[in-house]
Amino acid sequence: MEPINKAARIEKRAEPGEGDLAKINAQTLRELRAEEVFIFRIAAADTLVDRDYERFSQECLEGMAKLYVGKPVLTDHSWSAGKQLARVYDAEVEATAEGHRLVLRCFMPRTEDNRGTITAIEAGVLREASVGVAVQSAKCGICGTDKAKRRCEHIPGQMYEGKTCVVELGEPSDAFEISLVAVPAQPKAGVIKAYGGETAAPDSDPAGTAPVNDMLWQDEALLELEKIRF
Repeated sequence: MEPINKAARIEKRAEPGEGDLAKINAQTLRELRAEEVFIFRIAAADTLVDRDYERFSQECLEGMAKLYVGKPVLTDHSWSAGKQLARVYDAEVEATAEGHRLVLRCFMPRTEDNRGTITAIEAGVLREASVGVAVQSAKCGICGTDKAKRRCEHIPGQMYEGKTCVVELGEPSDAFEISLVAVPAQPKAGVIKAYGGETAAPDSDPAGTAPVNDMLWQDEALLELEKIRF
């Protein structure tokens, strides 16, 4: 089974609706008007099999949606207040023709400092995103073993009696950073998934650098835009 590559799609909106503004203003210190905010969407994860032969369950995506609301959007993985550009104000799981996907709705203020970033997003120059989530379940599709807790002999992507081994990720426990990046820091930058569990030991580490009990795995995240025109 070939890995599935995900493609970005640009979506446009005339302006944020009343529901959007209500959710945005629930996180601000003063009420913002529609003309003061720029909103965009990050298609963060889905139920399709990725290039690491892993997939999120629909239940996992629904749990992730709850964890991501209120999380900041950074630039270039820089964990500092000065690098915060936007914030997630809503998250939902959408049905697609091929399954389900998690979509994060984000907002940033329209300021002089953010003008360049907004222009780059609108032009499609800045379209990559890296998001992170920790999961506590990683079930082998062949034998059902939870790889977050113990090893099994099956390797993701390998065939066993005509069936490809795919690991299903579930039970999200935490949401990490969301970053907009011009060039991903690693070749396959995107969704970063960490297997939880004290005895977690995935079979391989593509980068060869992650600790055994805190493996970070990567897939592609997609940045979708919702432009606000006035």
